Amino acid sequence: LRGPLGAGPARMNRAVVRRLSAGLAARLRTEPRAAERGVVIAGDHRHGSQALADEAAAVLAGAGLEALRIPGAVPTPLLAFAVGRLDAAAGVMVTASHNPASDNGCKLYWGDGAQVRPPVDAEIAAAADTVDDLAAVATAPEAVRRLNGLLAEGHLDACAALAPQPPDVSVRIVHTPLHGTAGATCLAALRRAGFADVHEIAEQADPDPDFPTVAHPNPEREGALDLALTEANRVGADLVLATDPDGDRLGEGWRQLSGDEVGCLLGEHLLARDGGVDAVVATTVVSSRLLGRIAAAHGAECVETLTGFKWLAPQADRAAARGKVLRLAYEQALGYMVTPAVRDKDGIAAAVAVADLAADVAARGMTLPDELDRLARRHGLHHTGERTLPLASSVDAAALLARLRASLPTTIDGVAVAAVADHAAGQRRTADGALEALGTPPAELLGVELADGSRLQTRPSGTEALLKCYAEVVEPVDDAEAVAVARRRAEQRLASRLAALIGLVERAMP
Repeated sequence: LRGPLGAGPARMNRAVVRRLSAGLAARLRTEPRAAERGVVIAGDHRHGSQALADEAAAVLAGAGLEALRIPGAVPTPLLAFAVGRLDAAAGVMVTASHNPASDNGCKLYWGDGAQVRPPVDAEIAAAADTVDDLAAVATAPEAVRRLNGLLAEGHLDACAALAPQPPDVSVRIVHTPLHGTAGATCLAALRRAGFADVHEIAEQADPDPDFPTVAHPNPEREGALDLALTEANRVGADLVLATDPDGDRLGEGWRQLSGDEVGCLLGEHLLARDGGVDAVVATTVVSSRLLGRIAAAHGAECVETLTGFKWLAPQADRAAARGKVLRLAYEQALGYMVTPAVRDKDGIAAAVAVADLAADVAARGMTLPDELDRLARRHGLHHTGERTLPLASSVDAAALLARLRASLPTTIDGVAVAAVADHAAGQRRTADGALEALGTPPAELLGVELADGSRLQTRPSGTEALLKCYAEVVEPVDDAEAVAVARRRAEQRLASRLAALIGLVERAMP
């Protein structure tokens, strides 16, 4: 749940959290040993977070469940870590991530440490809908057990382990938590991993729910990293890292790398360092296919899932069941899971992993862009981009995609359509009519593959009234040319393909 704070069922408030918590408790009572395993509850620094977390804990305790409350304002990855470390039946995190200051929300985790996913999410919602009299919901705030700081130490150890050897070269890092909860934790994790030359942005270091120095507290948004970039210029930084307000996402701002570029660099780094024969990496269907080519080169397996870490995180257990280990899961929206100790994206752990990557590259006399160029020469230059289109409240996204699906031409932007992946129907149809089943659950996502290797996709946002459009092109790099030349060609092709996709979507609008 995510939305503006305020009264009423469509906003975030104590009544909504009480109803949700009662529904969660009802669903948990059907799980074996849920009462003794308990539920971990935490909140970040946003307005109302601590009161809403206390409300959730009191309701869960009143339902006879062991309610384990992490005190204070903490980053989301600590809650995800705690669910796994304590073998809890569920977790509740009160946060709105990188939403505006006026918002708050609740994020639910299940007993495997990952975010709840179908059908459990619908079952919790259905149970919550049956709660008629909120005043009759039992609460027991006196029964809530407050946890100590050992969990935070365990999370720091898991993060620091991502740099198993002291760095061979010094890496000067600028970090900003964007007024969020990850500042002190990220600094401690980097230093514990051996990265001592870290400069925090003083104006953004302390948690502040009003986010006074940024228009949008999101490392993806223009202007969010201006202060960090100014400091990087002043101190001559090698790396600029930004965690979002609840610490679960990480942006790299100095080289202006995209989420796909960071994810693929991490994939190459971790597979080269730790080996790929028994390894699995995972990404989403709207992220770059470069990770798959990197994995194949290392003898590793690459899995694609739907968007969201509720689908990516369970790949850790699936890999383990086959005697393998999940080295990395990432999605293009700056989310990286780099340690199995946290079954969710973790910007703090990712910061350590990226610092280790940067140190490794620097020890070879290279930069991160140099390493990207090396991967482009080996696997082709994969260039990705996305655009969002606002949807009027009257527009039904599923109906819009159905119209788009029915009106797809045989060529797009002058290139033949090679295949269409209809995730709602669960099938992929090639141009010659052959059908194959998709390995993902049904979803409102439509993908088009072109004969030149381009991929175009569109889906509605899960949290906002937006339609998201994605494109990827793959440009070969000639041995005799500079990678920058191929990159310019790729940028032109990407812009053209993305414009063509948006044109098709706009024509399908009601």
